[in-house]
Amino acid sequence: MDHAATLRRMYDRLSAGDVDGFGRLLADDFVEHEELPGLAPTKDGVMTFFRMYLAAFPDLTMTPEDVLPSGDKVVARVRATGTHQGELMGMPATGRRVDVQLVDIMRFGDDGLVREHWGVFDQMTMMQQLGVIPDGPPA
Repeated sequence: MDHAATLRRMYDRLSAGDVDGFGRLLADDFVEHEELPGLAPTKDGVMTFFRMYLAAFPDLTMTPEDVLPSGDKVVARVRATGTHQGELMGMPATGRRVDVQLVDIMRFGDDGLVREHWGVFDQMTMMQQLGVIPDGPPA
């Protein structure tokens, strides 16, 4: 199975706003290891998160810039862009664009579905781009 191709399809589905299609690529016993405050670390929790995120950023585009398969895992460095047009965790729309990086690690089962996810998302940069927190001095 081509797990890298499946991972790319996942980002394509999310970029198209197709959360249900994205969800069909997750196993029913999927485990989320990235903390999603207030959401269960399950398939349903992740799908709820992306519905909320797409409501806030309806033009969300997730572009995998590097996809590195290794056995039953695939690592991706992804660029996420979008315009904040709806409420996000109680924060009203700002109309501002975001352009942030994230890293995803997905473990696939023998059936080709994603069983586990670990991720790192640059929330600080997103909050700075939304004007929620001030930009810091360059590092």
